[in-house]
Amino acid sequence: MLNASNYTILLVEDDSNDIFLIQRAFRKANLLNPLQVVENGEAAVFYLAGEPPYTDRDRYPLPVLILLDLKLPRKSGLEVLEWLRQQPDLKRLPVVVLTSSEENRDINQAYDLGANSYLVKPVAFEALLDMVKTLNSYWLIFNQKPKLEES
Repeated sequence: MLNASNYTILLVEDDSNDIFLIQRAFRKANLLNPLQVVENGEAAVFYLAGEPPYTDRDRYPLPVLILLDLKLPRKSGLEVLEWLRQQPDLKRLPVVVLTSSEENRDINQAYDLGANSYLVKPVAFEALLDMVKTLNSYWLIFNQKPKLEES
């Protein structure tokens, strides 16, 4: 079994301020997990599919968890989620939607498409830090990871 700090997390987020705050929260929570960041939905699909420029799985390993924003350029988070759940080798990958949208329509659609959790980004940094600590303990330590098969 890998040490939980070796598990890669894929952050799909287009807002540079949110990326900075999430990376800061990871550091402050002492999470040493590699945090790969892609800034649009199309790049998320390329990353997960191992398509250029993400073909090197040593440099861009499959994540054990995806933190997915919904309002993304090129391909929305919902489109990424829909695509992911149709991929035989990736469909079990846990996805936590991390967004600013509190709209019931978005929440319901995300769960309908297979989201494992839906979290609204907190405004205050301390609340974000608490959320990151909870993500770590639940998704990286206690949660049993599905077996993913690479093609």
